[in-house]
Amino acid sequence: MAQSPDSFPSRLAARLAQGLPGEEAQLAMCPPYRLGLLSSRPEGLAWRQSAVLILLYPDRKGEWRFYLIERSAHRGSHRGEMALPGGSLEQDETFLEAALREAREELGLEAATMAAIEVLGPLSSLRVPPSGFEIHPFVAVLDSEPALRPAEDEVAACFSPLLADLLDPALVRRETVDFQGRDWELPFYSLEGTRVWGATAMILAELAAALR
Repeated sequence: MAQSPDSFPSRLAARLAQGLPGEEAQLAMCPPYRLGLLSSRPEGLAWRQSAVLILLYPDRKGEWRFYLIERSAHRGSHRGEMALPGGSLEQDETFLEAALREAREELGLEAATMAAIEVLGPLSSLRVPPSGFEIHPFVAVLDSEPALRPAEDEVAACFSPLLADLLDPALVRRETVDFQGRDWELPFYSLEGTRVWGATAMILAELAAALR
């Protein structure tokens, strides 16, 4: 899929290639108890490697959107949560190969759609203490909305928020949650009527910083 130098995908790819916003941007949506979980993790304990895909596409109005999934309530460390398509690496896979494979499997993308995906680049990796995963995100684009056949055993629902919503301060909200017997102010995105928090929100916060 060829892109003109002044197209949005080309400009975003160039921005990612210039250097990533990194941890500072991620921290804007970081759960406040995360640092304590990181510091209490045993030294030498390996992180399980995983990858996710932020798949962008223009809708019929020309507005850019991306996919979020609600994970099945019956499987995985993050069951029932809002997430980006992705999962664990399989043997001999690269991070990018895993991100693309998981997106194909979870969203049910056709072979022709997979062949049309243009990868713009990676975002910063992110460690998730509760599940022990280290996530490697990638940003990719399609030139039109694809047909989806979500994997019923893994995906409870699919959502396609506007990319511009990540830049709307009114959609960044906070709520008080109890964690380990203490109240914390948890930041989250309110997107398509869903609450997106934790690692997914941190990844999207870095993308939002790159978009700015």
